[in-house]
Amino acid sequence: MTAIRSAIIACTAAVLLGACAGSPGFRYEIPAAGMAAPEAASGYAEKSGAVAAKFMVAAANPLATEAGYQVLKAGGSAVDAAIATQMVLNLVEPQSSGIGGGAFLMHFDGSSVQAFDGRETAPARATEKLFLDAHGKALPFYEGVVGGRSVGAPGVLRMLELAHRQYGKLPWAELFTPAIRLAEQGFSVSPRLNALLASEQHLKKDAVAAAYFYNPQGRSWPVGHMLKNPALAQVFREIAAGGAGSFYTGRIAQDIAAKVANHPLNPGLLTAADIAGYQARVRAPVCSDYKAWTVCGMPPPSSGGIAIAQMLGMLESRDIRPFAPQNGVLTADAVHLFSEVGRLAYADRGRYVADTDFVPLPGNSIKPLLDKQYLAQRAALIGDTSMGTAKPGTPPAMNLAWGQDTSPELSGTSHISIVDGSGNAISMTTTLEDAFGSRQMVDGFLLNNQLTDFSFDSTDANGPIANRVQGGKRPRSTMAPTLVFEKGSKKLLLTIGSPGGSAIINYVAKVLVGTMDWGLNVQQAISLPNFGSRNGPTELERGRVSDALVDELKAKGHNLRVMEQTSGLQGIMRVSIHGEEMWFGGADPRREGTDKGD
Repeated sequence: MTAIRSAIIACTAAVLLGACAGSPGFRYEIPAAGMAAPEAASGYAEKSGAVAAKFMVAAANPLATEAGYQVLKAGGSAVDAAIATQMVLNLVEPQSSGIGGGAFLMHFDGSSVQAFDGRETAPARATEKLFLDAHGKALPFYEGVVGGRSVGAPGVLRMLELAHRQYGKLPWAELFTPAIRLAEQGFSVSPRLNALLASEQHLKKDAVAAAYFYNPQGRSWPVGHMLKNPALAQVFREIAAGGAGSFYTGRIAQDIAAKVANHPLNPGLLTAADIAGYQARVRAPVCSDYKAWTVCGMPPPSSGGIAIAQMLGMLESRDIRPFAPQNGVLTADAVHLFSEVGRLAYADRGRYVADTDFVPLPGNSIKPLLDKQYLAQRAALIGDTSMGTAKPGTPPAMNLAWGQDTSPELSGTSHISIVDGSGNAISMTTTLEDAFGSRQMVDGFLLNNQLTDFSFDSTDANGPIANRVQGGKRPRSTMAPTLVFEKGSKKLLLTIGSPGGSAIINYVAKVLVGTMDWGLNVQQAISLPNFGSRNGPTELERGRVSDALVDELKAKGHNLRVMEQTSGLQGIMRVSIHGEEMWFGGADPRREGTDKGD
């Protein structure tokens, strides 16, 4: 039995063995106030995880988790539960995701994996000069973010509708009931939302957002304040009744386009026609074998699946298994090796990966970047001391020269993992990009700033930058929703993902190494200190590492940055408990996430 299947947890949570009896129609019950109370907004609070026999949902806020749970309890599919969960997240965690943004969804139907692409697109009129000033210089980042310039055509609703047509069990309209009722009757402001609003510098510049998120004195609503959003409830009612088309055409699309175009200082190019023309796509996942497992991730326009596959491919020849943490304490050898393979993967990511509908990968395929001989050659570059900054490699069949991407990616993102009663599973990462997106609110929801995920610069001495702005193009992402299978049986073993901007790759890879190589359960792996490199300094999570580890890494030549690393990992893992296969959910101690199942 593999380590990932047999990892047994010392779990205080009760094992829920009740039957998953469906009921005719979905009847949502608003949770009692105490049941929905989230954890602290910051810091680190240990979590024990949850166990279930039939189905489970893990999401970033207890109210969202509960909505998904009730859908599963009513016999809904994983996709059904994802829709209900996402709509509630839009309401209770508006800084991170929502219908004004985009998402990637990995789906397993019991036999095959599909990758659903709901990434935003650039307006048709956008050019590579979008984020350049009058002198051809890249704008300061927040001059690009705040306003209409950064807003792309939202994708999450088209994507969810596409997935629902294939895999939905409950009626589309019913799945909006939890969010509608919470929006109309009110929900409790969480500590995290309160803290983020208190520290936010730009949201008050939008009069609509200021009136909703702050009290008349300009202070963020206190923790526990009952916040209502009738405008969003009305939007949800229209989408529930008319499908995603009621969002992409008609008055909602017109409202979005007007908001973007009429920003007084930083208007954008997005039009109602751009919104109406948006299409979600189904893409082939990035699947690769790693030891006893098959790992499937998101393909371009995300770089997450390729980068993680590269890291694992390099670790096949540079085994990290002997360097397991002891009682949760990281070893210097593990951090060194993990950070070095990360440097090499991020170097290739920055040079080669973008929207493949516009920019070809080397050899017009993911295969050259994942070629085993190529990755072994890359891994051979790792020595006893840090390489500092890695250079991109030259994959087989490379026939184009690309410049170096300059896009920063921030962490206004959330993640949902779900397994339903039929064994179907999703891993869905969903985002606005920066916290509170473009800081533009319309009809009760925030608009994304996803276009700032493009490189502000369009070319350098090496050639055109793959991730430059182009009309209709999807900006490259680091989001890495991931599914793991037993290589021989193809049995689902793990669904995992995280927010965290460009650090997402390291966060998810940490959990994969923790479960597959070190035999940890998913909660233990999530709870490990975050660490790694994005081809810059070696980053260590502040407050979670020892002085001794810092000294050992410095002796290995690492330039260190000890910093906050607020991942939001949500995962569900198959485990064996007393010979019985169960689902075990893990939620990140750094955020308000929970897991629940039966």
